[in-house]
Amino acid sequence: MALTLVVVLSGYVGYVAIRAAQPVTLPAPTGPYQVGRTIVEWTDSTRTDPLAPQPGKPRELSVWLWYPGVPAPGAQRAPYTPGAWAGLHLSGPARLGETGFTEVRGHSFADVPIATGRFPVVVLEPGMGLAAPQYTALAEDLASHGYLVAGVTPTYSANLTVLNGQTVSATEAGKPAATDAANEHAGQAQADGDRLVGVWADDARFAATEVTALSTSGRFAGHINAGAIVYAGHSFGGAAALEACRTDPQCAGAADLDGTQYGTVVHTGLAKPMMLIGSQNSCITGTCQPADAGEQAGQDSARTLLAASTGGAWCYQITGAEHFNFSDYGGYYLAAPIRSQVPLGPIDGTEALTIAGTYLAAFTDHVTQGRPEPLLTGPTPYPQVHVQHTG
Repeated sequence: MALTLVVVLSGYVGYVAIRAAQPVTLPAPTGPYQVGRTIVEWTDSTRTDPLAPQPGKPRELSVWLWYPGVPAPGAQRAPYTPGAWAGLHLSGPARLGETGFTEVRGHSFADVPIATGRFPVVVLEPGMGLAAPQYTALAEDLASHGYLVAGVTPTYSANLTVLNGQTVSATEAGKPAATDAANEHAGQAQADGDRLVGVWADDARFAATEVTALSTSGRFAGHINAGAIVYAGHSFGGAAALEACRTDPQCAGAADLDGTQYGTVVHTGLAKPMMLIGSQNSCITGTCQPADAGEQAGQDSARTLLAASTGGAWCYQITGAEHFNFSDYGGYYLAAPIRSQVPLGPIDGTEALTIAGTYLAAFTDHVTQGRPEPLLTGPTPYPQVHVQHTG
Protein backbone atom coordinates (compact mmCIF):
# COMPACT_ATOMS: atom_id res chain seq x y z
CA MET A 1 0.00 0.00 0.00
CA ALA A 2 2.84 2.38 0.79
CA LEU A 3 4.39 1.72 -2.62
CA THR A 4 1.02 2.28 -4.31
CA LEU A 5 0.61 5.58 -2.47
CA VAL A 6 4.06 6.73 -3.57
CA VAL A 7 3.29 5.84 -7.18
CA VAL A 8 -0.06 7.64 -7.08
CA LEU A 9 1.42 10.75 -5.48
CA SER A 10 4.32 10.80 -7.92
CA GLY A 11 1.90 10.51 -10.81
CA TYR A 12 -0.26 13.34 -9.47
CA VAL A 13 2.75 15.60 -8.94
CA GLY A 14 3.84 14.92 -12.49
CA TYR A 15 0.38 15.70 -13.81
CA VAL A 16 0.26 18.97 -11.85
CA ALA A 17 3.66 20.02 -13.19
CA ILE A 18 2.57 19.35 -16.77
CA ARG A 19 -0.78 21.07 -16.30
CA ALA A 20 0.75 24.15 -14.66
CA ALA A 21 3.12 24.55 -17.61
CA GLN A 22 0.32 24.63 -20.18
CA PRO A 23 -0.71 28.03 -21.61
CA VAL A 24 -3.83 29.72 -20.26
CA THR A 25 -5.59 32.40 -22.29
CA LEU A 26 -7.63 35.04 -20.48
CA PRO A 27 -11.11 35.85 -21.84
CA ALA A 28 -10.95 37.77 -25.10
CA PRO A 29 -11.99 41.45 -24.93
CA THR A 30 -15.48 41.99 -26.31
CA GLY A 31 -15.19 45.59 -27.54
CA PRO A 32 -14.24 46.90 -31.00
CA TYR A 33 -10.75 48.17 -30.09
CA GLN A 34 -7.47 46.34 -29.75
CA VAL A 35 -5.69 47.02 -26.47
CA GLY A 36 -2.42 48.77 -25.64
CA ARG A 37 -0.67 48.63 -22.28
CA THR A 38 2.03 50.65 -20.63
CA ILE A 39 3.39 50.77 -17.06
CA VAL A 40 4.23 54.01 -15.28
CA GLU A 41 5.46 54.98 -11.83
CA TRP A 42 4.20 58.16 -10.21
CA THR A 43 5.14 59.92 -6.97
CA ASP A 44 2.60 61.96 -5.05
CA SER A 45 4.86 64.57 -3.46
CA THR A 46 1.89 66.13 -1.63
CA ARG A 47 1.48 63.08 0.62
CA THR A 48 3.75 61.44 3.16
CA ASP A 49 3.21 57.70 2.89
CA PRO A 50 1.57 56.47 6.11
CA LEU A 51 2.09 52.83 5.15
CA ALA A 52 5.85 52.91 4.49
CA PRO A 53 8.21 51.30 7.02
CA GLN A 54 10.40 54.42 6.94
CA PRO A 55 8.68 57.68 7.95
CA GLY A 56 8.70 60.78 5.79
CA LYS A 57 8.65 59.11 2.36
CA PRO A 58 6.31 60.45 -0.36
CA ARG A 59 3.66 58.06 -1.64
CA GLU A 60 4.93 56.14 -4.71
CA LEU A 61 2.68 54.07 -6.95
CA SER A 62 2.95 51.74 -9.89
CA VAL A 63 0.08 52.27 -12.33
CA TRP A 64 -0.70 50.03 -15.30
CA LEU A 65 -2.49 51.76 -18.16
CA TRP A 66 -4.65 49.79 -20.61
CA TYR A 67 -6.13 51.75 -23.52
CA PRO A 68 -7.58 51.44 -27.03
CA GLY A 69 -4.46 50.77 -29.06
CA VAL A 70 -3.24 50.49 -32.64
CA PRO A 71 -0.58 47.75 -32.78
CA ALA A 72 1.61 47.53 -35.87
CA PRO A 73 1.28 44.44 -38.05
CA GLY A 74 3.09 41.55 -36.41
CA ALA A 75 3.25 43.21 -32.98
CA GLN A 76 3.83 40.80 -30.08
CA ARG A 77 1.51 40.54 -27.11
CA ALA A 78 2.74 42.11 -23.88
CA PRO A 79 3.96 39.65 -21.22
CA TYR A 80 1.45 39.08 -18.43
CA THR A 81 3.87 39.91 -15.59
CA PRO A 82 7.11 41.37 -16.97
CA GLY A 83 10.35 41.28 -15.00
CA ALA A 84 10.06 41.33 -11.21
CA TRP A 85 6.24 41.33 -11.44
CA ALA A 86 6.53 37.54 -11.90
CA GLY A 87 7.02 37.46 -8.12
CA LEU A 88 3.25 37.80 -7.75
CA HIS A 89 3.19 34.01 -7.99
CA LEU A 90 2.21 31.97 -4.97
CA SER A 91 5.30 31.37 -2.84
CA GLY A 92 6.91 28.11 -1.76
CA PRO A 93 5.89 24.67 -3.04
CA ALA A 94 2.40 25.97 -3.89
CA ARG A 95 3.95 27.81 -6.81
CA LEU A 96 4.44 24.49 -8.60
CA GLY A 97 0.67 23.97 -8.62
CA GLU A 98 -0.24 27.28 -10.24
CA THR A 99 -0.12 28.23 -13.92
CA GLY A 100 3.28 29.69 -14.74
CA PHE A 101 2.80 33.41 -15.37
CA THR A 102 4.93 33.17 -18.51
CA GLU A 103 2.15 30.90 -19.78
CA VAL A 104 -0.72 33.33 -19.07
CA ARG A 105 -1.83 34.92 -22.34
CA GLY A 106 -3.46 38.33 -22.30
CA HIS A 107 -4.54 40.41 -25.27
CA SER A 108 -2.58 43.66 -24.79
CA PHE A 109 0.27 45.06 -26.87
CA ALA A 110 3.02 46.92 -25.02
CA ASP A 111 3.46 50.66 -25.56
CA VAL A 112 1.63 50.89 -28.90
CA PRO A 113 0.02 54.15 -30.13
CA ILE A 114 -3.41 55.03 -28.81
CA ALA A 115 -6.39 54.83 -31.15
CA THR A 116 -8.15 57.86 -32.57
CA GLY A 117 -10.74 59.35 -30.22
CA ARG A 118 -11.21 60.77 -26.72
CA PHE A 119 -11.70 58.14 -24.08
CA PRO A 120 -13.18 58.32 -20.56
CA VAL A 121 -11.06 57.13 -17.64
CA VAL A 122 -11.63 54.14 -15.37
CA VAL A 123 -9.47 53.88 -12.25
CA LEU A 124 -9.31 50.23 -11.18
CA GLU A 125 -8.08 49.11 -7.75
CA PRO A 126 -7.34 45.51 -6.73
CA GLY A 127 -8.32 43.51 -3.70
CA MET A 128 -6.23 43.48 -0.52
CA GLY A 129 -2.89 41.81 -1.20
CA LEU A 130 -3.38 41.64 -4.96
CA ALA A 131 -1.95 43.87 -7.69
CA ALA A 132 -3.20 45.58 -10.84
CA PRO A 133 -1.89 42.98 -13.34
CA GLN A 134 -4.04 40.32 -11.67
CA TYR A 135 -7.09 42.13 -13.09
CA THR A 136 -5.88 42.09 -16.68
CA ALA A 137 -9.04 40.38 -17.98
CA LEU A 138 -11.39 43.08 -16.67
CA ALA A 139 -9.01 45.90 -17.65
CA GLU A 140 -8.50 44.66 -21.20
CA ASP A 141 -12.22 44.29 -21.75
CA LEU A 142 -12.92 47.85 -20.58
CA ALA A 143 -10.12 49.23 -22.75
CA SER A 144 -11.52 47.40 -25.76
CA HIS A 145 -14.78 49.29 -25.23
CA GLY A 146 -13.06 52.66 -25.47
CA TYR A 147 -11.73 53.44 -21.98
CA LEU A 148 -8.34 54.32 -20.58
CA VAL A 149 -8.01 52.05 -17.57
CA ALA A 150 -5.57 53.00 -14.82
CA GLY A 151 -4.84 49.97 -12.63
CA VAL A 152 -3.38 51.15 -9.32
CA THR A 153 -1.34 48.79 -7.17
CA PRO A 154 -1.53 50.07 -3.56
CA THR A 155 2.06 50.12 -2.33
CA TYR A 156 2.62 48.34 1.01
CA SER A 157 -0.89 46.81 0.83
CA ALA A 158 -0.20 44.56 -2.15
CA ASN A 159 1.81 41.43 -1.40
CA LEU A 160 4.20 42.63 -4.08
CA THR A 161 4.71 45.89 -5.94
CA VAL A 162 7.54 46.75 -8.32
CA LEU A 163 9.02 50.25 -8.10
CA ASN A 164 12.26 51.30 -9.79
CA GLY A 165 12.84 47.68 -10.74
CA GLN A 166 12.76 46.53 -7.12
CA THR A 167 10.07 44.50 -5.39
CA VAL A 168 8.24 46.05 -2.44
CA SER A 169 6.34 43.90 0.06
CA ALA A 170 3.30 44.60 2.22
CA THR A 171 3.65 46.14 5.67
CA GLU A 172 1.44 45.67 8.72
CA ALA A 173 0.20 49.26 8.32
CA GLY A 174 -0.73 48.60 4.71
CA LYS A 175 -2.16 45.12 5.16
CA PRO A 176 -3.37 44.80 8.75
CA ALA A 177 -3.68 41.27 10.07
CA ALA A 178 -7.26 41.91 11.17
CA THR A 179 -8.38 42.35 7.57
CA ASP A 180 -7.35 38.74 6.91
CA ALA A 181 -9.46 37.51 9.82
CA ALA A 182 -12.35 39.93 9.76
CA ASN A 183 -14.85 37.41 11.08
CA GLU A 184 -12.87 36.87 14.28
CA HIS A 185 -11.85 40.51 14.69
CA ALA A 186 -14.76 42.43 13.21
CA GLY A 187 -14.27 45.52 15.35
CA GLN A 188 -10.56 45.86 14.62
CA ALA A 189 -11.12 45.11 10.93
CA GLN A 190 -13.69 47.91 10.78
CA ALA A 191 -11.30 50.40 12.37
CA ASP A 192 -8.41 49.35 10.11
CA GLY A 193 -10.65 49.45 7.05
CA ASP A 194 -11.97 52.92 7.83
CA ARG A 195 -8.39 54.17 8.25
CA LEU A 196 -6.92 52.47 5.21
CA VAL A 197 -9.73 53.14 2.72
CA GLY A 198 -8.87 56.84 2.77
CA VAL A 199 -5.29 56.11 1.67
CA TRP A 200 -6.47 53.91 -1.19
CA ALA A 201 -9.10 56.47 -2.23
CA ASP A 202 -6.40 59.15 -2.32
CA ASP A 203 -4.31 56.80 -4.49
CA ALA A 204 -7.21 56.46 -6.92
CA ARG A 205 -7.82 60.18 -7.13
CA PHE A 206 -4.10 60.87 -7.57
CA ALA A 207 -3.98 58.37 -10.44
CA ALA A 208 -6.99 60.07 -12.04
CA THR A 209 -5.22 63.44 -11.78
CA GLU A 210 -2.03 62.08 -13.33
CA VAL A 211 -3.95 60.44 -16.17
CA THR A 212 -5.67 63.76 -16.82
CA ALA A 213 -2.25 65.42 -17.04
CA LEU A 214 -1.27 62.95 -19.77
CA SER A 215 -3.90 64.53 -22.05
CA THR A 216 -1.72 67.61 -22.61
CA SER A 217 1.45 66.00 -24.01
CA GLY A 218 2.97 62.79 -25.29
CA ARG A 219 1.25 59.69 -26.58
CA PHE A 220 -2.11 60.37 -24.92
CA ALA A 221 -2.39 64.09 -25.79
CA GLY A 222 -5.91 64.91 -26.93
CA HIS A 223 -7.19 61.38 -26.33
CA ILE A 224 -8.47 61.56 -22.73
CA ASN A 225 -11.92 62.66 -21.65
CA ALA A 226 -11.07 63.65 -18.08
CA GLY A 227 -14.56 64.98 -17.42
CA ALA A 228 -15.93 61.45 -17.08
CA ILE A 229 -14.11 59.30 -14.53
CA VAL A 230 -15.35 55.99 -13.16
CA TYR A 231 -13.82 54.41 -10.07
CA ALA A 232 -14.01 50.63 -9.85
CA GLY A 233 -12.45 48.00 -7.68
CA HIS A 234 -12.58 44.51 -6.28
CA SER A 235 -12.82 43.67 -2.58
CA PHE A 236 -11.13 46.45 -0.56
CA GLY A 237 -10.50 48.22 -3.87
CA GLY A 238 -14.27 48.36 -4.35
CA ALA A 239 -14.66 50.14 -1.03
CA ALA A 240 -11.93 52.59 -2.05
CA ALA A 241 -13.65 53.19 -5.39
CA LEU A 242 -16.84 54.30 -3.62
CA GLU A 243 -14.90 56.59 -1.26
CA ALA A 244 -12.86 58.10 -4.12
CA CYS A 245 -16.03 58.83 -6.10
CA ARG A 246 -17.58 60.54 -3.09
CA THR A 247 -14.85 63.18 -3.04
CA ASP A 248 -14.23 63.68 -6.78
CA PRO A 249 -16.52 66.14 -8.63
CA GLN A 250 -15.47 64.54 -11.93
CA CYS A 251 -16.67 61.09 -10.86
CA ALA A 252 -19.42 59.74 -13.09
CA GLY A 253 -20.00 56.60 -11.04
CA ALA A 254 -18.39 53.84 -8.99
CA ALA A 255 -18.44 50.05 -9.11
CA ASP A 256 -17.75 47.77 -6.16
CA LEU A 257 -17.03 44.13 -7.01
CA ASP A 258 -17.58 42.02 -3.90
CA GLY A 259 -16.05 44.52 -1.50
CA THR A 260 -17.30 45.24 2.02
CA GLN A 261 -17.74 49.01 2.27
CA TYR A 262 -15.73 51.21 4.65
CA GLY A 263 -15.19 54.86 5.38
CA THR A 264 -17.17 58.08 5.29
CA VAL A 265 -19.13 57.11 2.18
CA VAL A 266 -20.95 54.40 4.16
CA HIS A 267 -22.68 57.03 6.27
CA THR A 268 -22.97 59.96 3.85
CA GLY A 269 -23.94 57.81 0.89
CA LEU A 270 -23.00 58.43 -2.72
CA ALA A 271 -24.64 61.09 -4.86
CA LYS A 272 -23.41 59.43 -8.06
CA PRO A 273 -24.56 56.13 -9.59
CA MET A 274 -23.02 52.98 -8.20
CA MET A 275 -23.01 49.30 -9.05
CA LEU A 276 -22.51 46.58 -6.43
CA ILE A 277 -21.83 43.04 -7.64
CA GLY A 278 -21.49 40.35 -5.00
CA SER A 279 -20.43 36.75 -5.07
CA GLN A 280 -22.79 34.02 -3.94
CA ASN A 281 -23.90 34.64 -0.33
CA SER A 282 -22.01 37.96 -0.26
CA CYS A 283 -23.38 40.65 2.06
CA ILE A 284 -22.08 43.65 0.06
CA THR A 285 -25.50 44.42 -1.41
CA GLY A 286 -27.20 44.23 1.97
CA THR A 287 -29.10 41.01 1.25
CA CYS A 288 -27.63 37.91 2.86
CA GLN A 289 -27.97 35.61 5.84
CA PRO A 290 -25.01 36.67 8.02
CA ALA A 291 -23.19 33.70 9.50
CA ASP A 292 -20.86 35.63 11.82
CA ALA A 293 -19.97 39.07 13.15
CA GLY A 294 -17.93 39.98 10.09
CA GLU A 295 -20.77 39.25 7.69
CA GLN A 296 -23.24 41.07 9.92
CA ALA A 297 -21.00 44.15 9.93
CA GLY A 298 -20.75 43.95 6.13
CA GLN A 299 -24.50 43.74 5.72
CA ASP A 300 -25.00 46.68 8.07
CA SER A 301 -22.51 48.79 6.10
CA ALA A 302 -24.16 47.96 2.79
CA ARG A 303 -27.65 48.79 4.06
CA THR A 304 -26.45 52.06 5.57
CA LEU A 305 -24.70 53.01 2.32
CA LEU A 306 -27.71 52.24 0.15
CA ALA A 307 -30.13 54.06 2.43
CA ALA A 308 -27.97 57.21 2.45
CA SER A 309 -27.20 57.26 -1.30
CA THR A 310 -29.11 59.39 -3.80
CA GLY A 311 -27.39 58.65 -7.10
CA GLY A 312 -29.06 55.32 -7.88
CA ALA A 313 -27.73 51.81 -7.36
CA TRP A 314 -27.60 48.61 -9.41
CA CYS A 315 -27.08 45.50 -7.28
CA TYR A 316 -26.42 41.95 -8.48
CA GLN A 317 -25.21 38.63 -7.15
CA ILE A 318 -23.44 35.94 -9.19
CA THR A 319 -24.47 32.44 -8.16
CA GLY A 320 -21.56 30.00 -8.06
CA ALA A 321 -18.94 32.74 -7.73
CA GLU A 322 -16.72 33.31 -4.74
CA HIS A 323 -14.47 36.21 -3.83
CA PHE A 324 -11.51 35.55 -6.15
CA ASN A 325 -13.69 34.90 -9.20
CA PHE A 326 -13.53 38.65 -9.89
CA SER A 327 -9.76 38.46 -10.44
CA ASP A 328 -7.61 36.63 -12.96
CA TYR A 329 -7.36 33.77 -10.45
CA GLY A 330 -10.52 32.51 -12.09
CA GLY A 331 -8.49 31.93 -15.26
CA TYR A 332 -5.41 30.26 -13.75
CA TYR A 333 -4.94 26.56 -13.32
CA LEU A 334 -4.61 25.69 -9.63
CA ALA A 335 -3.93 22.17 -8.38
CA ALA A 336 -6.79 20.81 -6.28
CA PRO A 337 -5.07 21.17 -2.85
CA ILE A 338 -4.29 24.83 -3.64
CA ARG A 339 -7.63 25.61 -5.19
CA SER A 340 -9.39 24.34 -2.08
CA GLN A 341 -7.66 27.11 -0.11
CA VAL A 342 -8.52 29.91 -2.56
CA PRO A 343 -12.04 31.44 -2.56
CA LEU A 344 -13.07 30.30 -6.04
CA GLY A 345 -16.59 29.01 -6.61
CA PRO A 346 -17.88 26.21 -8.84
CA ILE A 347 -18.74 28.64 -11.67
CA ASP A 348 -16.43 28.38 -14.67
CA GLY A 349 -13.69 30.95 -14.09
CA THR A 350 -13.75 32.38 -17.60
CA GLU A 351 -17.53 32.67 -17.48
CA ALA A 352 -17.44 34.56 -14.16
CA LEU A 353 -14.91 37.05 -15.55
CA THR A 354 -17.00 37.48 -18.68
CA ILE A 355 -20.15 38.20 -16.68
CA ALA A 356 -18.40 40.68 -14.39
CA GLY A 357 -16.76 42.40 -17.36
CA THR A 358 -20.01 42.64 -19.30
CA TYR A 359 -21.83 44.31 -16.41
CA LEU A 360 -18.90 46.60 -15.67
CA ALA A 361 -18.73 47.76 -19.30
CA ALA A 362 -22.50 48.31 -19.44
CA PHE A 363 -22.46 50.36 -16.24
CA THR A 364 -19.48 52.41 -17.42
CA ASP A 365 -21.07 53.09 -20.80
CA HIS A 366 -24.26 54.21 -19.09
CA VAL A 367 -22.73 56.62 -16.56
CA THR A 368 -20.09 58.16 -18.82
CA GLN A 369 -21.97 58.35 -22.10
CA GLY A 370 -25.63 58.17 -21.16
CA ARG A 371 -26.19 55.06 -23.24
CA PRO A 372 -29.39 53.14 -22.46
CA GLU A 373 -28.29 49.77 -21.17
CA PRO A 374 -31.08 47.19 -21.05
CA LEU A 375 -28.65 44.75 -19.40
CA LEU A 376 -28.66 46.88 -16.25
CA THR A 377 -32.42 47.09 -15.84
CA GLY A 378 -33.91 44.36 -17.98
CA PRO A 379 -33.91 40.58 -17.78
CA THR A 380 -30.40 39.16 -17.58
CA PRO A 381 -29.14 36.71 -20.21
CA TYR A 382 -27.01 35.02 -17.55
CA PRO A 383 -28.80 32.45 -15.38
CA GLN A 384 -26.07 32.84 -12.74
CA VAL A 385 -26.94 36.52 -12.16
CA HIS A 386 -29.50 37.35 -9.50
CA VAL A 387 -30.79 40.93 -9.92
CA GLN A 388 -31.38 42.51 -6.51
CA HIS A 389 -31.90 46.19 -7.29
CA THR A 390 -31.80 48.37 -10.42
CA GLY A 391 -31.47 52.15 -10.61
